[in-house]
Amino acid sequence: MKKIVLLFVTLITGALFMHMHSQQTGKASFYAPRFQGKKMSNGIPYHGDSLTCAHRTLPFGTMLEVRNPENDRRVVVKVTDRGPRIRSRLIDLSYAAAKELDIVAKGIAQVEIKEWVFNPFYLPIPVPFGSYGLFVSTKTAAEILSELTIDKSKPIAPYRFPFEKE
Repeated sequence: MKKIVLLFVTLITGALFMHMHSQQTGKASFYAPRFQGKKMSNGIPYHGDSLTCAHRTLPFGTMLEVRNPENDRRVVVKVTDRGPRIRSRLIDLSYAAAKELDIVAKGIAQVEIKEWVFNPFYLPIPVPFGSYGLFVSTKTAAEILSELTIDKSKPIAPYRFPFEKE
């Protein structure tokens, strides 16, 4: 019984860590323009301006983060097709995704892919800290309003349309 429990715990923890650190590295290419409008493996027509990709084994609908290590550009794509047909390549990208990663001119590039997980608790909120980690003094709306002054001595000239005569 102890062996079965130990085996079960080992498999569960191994699966958790494998999922957390699963990352693949390989060559990426992108769809040729002739595939525009043709149905992919999931039955939906291909559009070059959508952020989609083809992968051999991942389920349809899986969101992947693809990174180009040469320029550190990243893009999130959705698996919508099977492929690539050439065995030496890891993933086929849509034209828009390839353009985001800046691999259109080369045609083929080395990329890293990993599953993208949505984090609803991540909000890019600017924090009021200076470069030394100290709070930066912020002004309230009332303080900003009190600093605003209107110079009433100069009248505002009305706008004249170009076709109007003076």
